[in-house]
Amino acid sequence: VQLVESGGGLVQPGGSLRLSCAASGFTINSYQMRWFRQAPGKERELVADITSIGASTIYVASVKGRFTISRDNAKNTVYLQMNGLKPEDTAVYYCNALWTRVYWGQGTQVTVSS
Repeated sequence: VQLVESGGGLVQPGGSLRLSCAASGFTINSYQMRWFRQAPGKERELVADITSIGASTIYVASVKGRFTISRDNAKNTVYLQMNGLKPEDTAVYYCNALWTRVYWGQGTQVTVSS
């Protein structure tokens, strides 16, 4: 069972990145999928959440209007589109699957800097 994040990197303020989280060893169809992030010296925080059929999403206030979470159950993949990136978005971003079990990815680094 694995969640593998990709798409992180270095971007200038105002730029965009699209993170992907590919699941293997299980199907995400019944799972609530979430993106968390953890900046140096800070606690891990929930950034975005999407229900199993994608009918509902929630976002932390600091990313509303800039980030979009989506899922493609056929591809067993979840995405986080990040636009208008700010230096305070710099963190390691983690994918999380929640249902009868909880799975975590290894994280992908996002650095926003000029």
